[in-house]
Amino acid sequence: METALPSLLHREKATIEAMVRIYCRYHHGTKIKPCMDCRELIDYAGKRLNLCPFQADKPTCGNCTVHCYKPKMREHIRRVMKFAGPRMIWHHPIMALRHLLDGRRPAPSLRQQQSATPAAGRNKTRKHS
Repeated sequence: METALPSLLHREKATIEAMVRIYCRYHHGTKIKPCMDCRELIDYAGKRLNLCPFQADKPTCGNCTVHCYKPKMREHIRRVMKFAGPRMIWHHPIMALRHLLDGRRPAPSLRQQQSATPAAGRNKTRKHS
């Protein structure tokens, strides 16, 4: 459920969606809604965030020690972020600044996170779903 997620994860989801929308607008010519491929990427990223073993302590994906995206989706999100990242400052300046600041936070190790929360280990086996 969306309301149960920490505000950091809500912000991360909103940032990913904003980046994908920028990418889709420029590359696929969409105006309001992203195309089906980009919508699939947004949904996939949301599912991965919901299953993130770090939850409230989550670093940005670029700094994460656990890579939970399928290779194809990981390459797609990299292309999106490479294109949309620099443009975020013009389209969503506050969101871009927050993402930049979040990126400076060090990533906790998965071992520390698992010892802190026993349920975190369950998500580890759901890699690449």
